[in-house]
Amino acid sequence: MQCQELLVWGLSLAMILGGVMHFVCLMKSHAAYGRYVDTSGSSMMVPARLAWFLQELPALLVPMLLMLTTDGNNGTGRHLMLWTFCLHYFQRCCIYSLLTKGRPYPLNIMLSGIVFCSINGFLQAHYLLHCATYDNTWFSDACLLIGLIIFFIGMGINIHSDHILRSLRKPGEISYKIPRGGLFEYVSGANFFGEIVEWLGYAVATWSLPTFAFTFFTICFIGPRAYHHHRFYNEKFKDFPRSRRSLIPFIF
Repeated sequence: MQCQELLVWGLSLAMILGGVMHFVCLMKSHAAYGRYVDTSGSSMMVPARLAWFLQELPALLVPMLLMLTTDGNNGTGRHLMLWTFCLHYFQRCCIYSLLTKGRPYPLNIMLSGIVFCSINGFLQAHYLLHCATYDNTWFSDACLLIGLIIFFIGMGINIHSDHILRSLRKPGEISYKIPRGGLFEYVSGANFFGEIVEWLGYAVATWSLPTFAFTFFTICFIGPRAYHHHRFYNEKFKDFPRSRRSLIPFIF
């Protein structure tokens, strides 16, 4: 398959525009899943573990299918970055989804997530397999090394923060508690901060419009969620640490 440059540009710009629209909407009203979902409403609900698995699965399967169906030698660099992308979604799809203790998930939001992960999985994989070019000196490039280090630091923060959140609840509990430990000592959305750091590292390593567009969308989508979580903790708990920020330590 040849590089569909116009399609790559179109999807990337659409993702940036979608990020702006989501940011504006989500700063005013939080997305209705997790702690903000109304389980008494008329929306069809899906068990959290199944919903997370199905939602994240396309971002893992689509790149793998494109790799398997792409002829020729596409270079180690392209596969390295695509496997890095897939590593995140393997963790989210096959590990996080089995461990989560979240509330039932609205079907419409899960379906929206499936559509987004399918499109983004195609965009990232198609660009890396058919459009990106890396020369022999790329493996010594500072952007690659720095980007991968940032990616794995962010992934570690994200996984550790998710572990802290799961540990807050005993089996059968649905109440919320103040998370403590790790980066939660500094921000209310430590798990979101870790994921944003991940994708910032990925964007730096690949240095491409599609990856920066995806990173921008991620910031616009989960950044407001960290803000609303911070407000939730402030309003619900009188002993909530006032020095803690929403998303960025010491800043916001």
